[in-house]
Amino acid sequence: MTRVLITGAASGLGRALALAWARRGASVLVADLNAARGNETLSLCLEAGANEVLFARLDVTSDAEFVQTANWVRQRWGGLDIVVNNAGVAGGGRFEGITEDDWRWMLDINLLGVVRGCRAFTPLFKEQKSGQFVNIASMAGLLNPPAMSNYNVAKAGVVALSETLAVELEPWNIRTLVVCPSYFQTNLNESLRTHDEAMKAALPKLLASSDISADDIAEGILAAIDRGDSMYLPHERARAALQQKLQDVDAFRQEFYVQARKLASRQD
Repeated sequence: MTRVLITGAASGLGRALALAWARRGASVLVADLNAARGNETLSLCLEAGANEVLFARLDVTSDAEFVQTANWVRQRWGGLDIVVNNAGVAGGGRFEGITEDDWRWMLDINLLGVVRGCRAFTPLFKEQKSGQFVNIASMAGLLNPPAMSNYNVAKAGVVALSETLAVELEPWNIRTLVVCPSYFQTNLNESLRTHDEAMKAALPKLLASSDISADDIAEGILAAIDRGDSMYLPHERARAALQQKLQDVDAFRQEFYVQARKLASRQD
C-alpha cells in the first residue's frame, strides 16, 4: 500500500493527484492551508477508493510545520513512500513592475517550499532506504517566457534542485521526479499576484485554452513514477520547443568553439 503526502492538495493538480492515488487504493495525506477545500478532497478520495485519507494543515513557508508533518507520518504510518511538493502560486508581469516583496513571496513558496519539503523528508527516506520525491516545476523554468521573471526563476530552481537530488539521493534508493507542465486547466490564477493588467487578462485565457486537464497530468505523473523517470513534460508542443532550444544552444556552442579555436591559433 502506497503512502503519499501531497502539498497544495486541496485543489487543482494537487487534488487530481490525490484522486489518482486514491483510485489505486493508496493512503493519502492532503496537506494544504485551505481546510474547507482540503476536506472536499478528502471526501472525494474516500469515494474514489483510498485506503485512508487525512487532512493536515501545512504552510510550505514553515520549516517547523514540515518537521511536525514528518514526525506525524512516522507515528501514524510508520513511514512514507512519496512526497509531492506541489503547492505553488502564480505571479509575474513586466520585470520593472515586480517588487522585491513579490520576488521574496514567489521564491519562498514556489522554490523554498520545495526545498523545505525535500529537507524534511530526506532523513526519513534515507532511514527507509527508499522514497520518491515529486517536485512540480513548470516549462517556464526551462523555456523562460517573458513577463514571468520571478516565476521562471523559482521554477528553474526547482528543476535544478530536482536534477541534483536525482543523482545525490539515488544511492539510498530515493528517486526524484521533476514535472514541467505548460498551461493546463486549473485554478492557479486564483493565486495570481501581479501589477500588470495584461498579465491579469492573459493568464486565465491561457489556462482555459489548454486541452490538457489536471487529471490528465496527474495520470501522466503516476505513469512517469512507474517508469522510473526523472523528468516528465506533459505537453507535446512544449517538449518540441525545449528540444529546439537545446539544439539552438548546442549549435551556438559548437560555433563558438570553432571561432574560439581560430582565434587561439592566430594568437599562437
